[in-house]
Amino acid sequence: MERIVGVSVAIADAEGLDAVSMRRVAAELSTGTTSLYRYVDSRDDLLDLMADAVQDDQVPLTGDWRADLAAYARHERELWLRHPWLAPLLATRPSLGPNWLRGLERALTAAAPLTPDVAAAGSVVGLIRDYVRGAVMRELAEKETQRRTGQTEDEWRADVAPYLRKIIESGDYPRVTSLTAAADLSPAEQFTSGLQRILTGIAASQQTAP
Repeated sequence: MERIVGVSVAIADAEGLDAVSMRRVAAELSTGTTSLYRYVDSRDDLLDLMADAVQDDQVPLTGDWRADLAAYARHERELWLRHPWLAPLLATRPSLGPNWLRGLERALTAAAPLTPDVAAAGSVVGLIRDYVRGAVMRELAEKETQRRTGQTEDEWRADVAPYLRKIIESGDYPRVTSLTAAADLSPAEQFTSGLQRILTGIAASQQTAP
């Protein structure tokens, strides 16, 4: 079973989830397709096993909810970027395997100092996961655009620079101009900035909660 899942993950990492089929996995293992069904009932079951298998250990908890949830978010981002197929898969079919459940338990434990209400802690963890997923999907989309067009971000910026100069010089969009001037953060820096705003909002909401 471990070999089946490992090969499936390797295919998905290299070629995307659509490339993972029972026939393809069997071919990589030099076995017959029907033999796989002794271990896996269906492709959907295989996807569940793959999603759970790539979940790895997280950083130790410190008891500081803000630091621990920030570490959790960074860990999830790195995991989903390492396995580009994972975020889209989990967006439609949450994993319920033992590794994923341990990760969720750890995230809820990280949020426990913030609130004793487990439902509220779950909402906080869900908010952070949604933010991470959105940020990762944006990064992956940019990488896919670069792959498809063969044009790096710097090259794209050079192409649109004359148009942007006209926008700036027109004076019609002062806020857009200011935003354009400040839009040089790396994806990791943008992620960290947004995450800190979310954590600050969470802290403020807890202070004003009845």
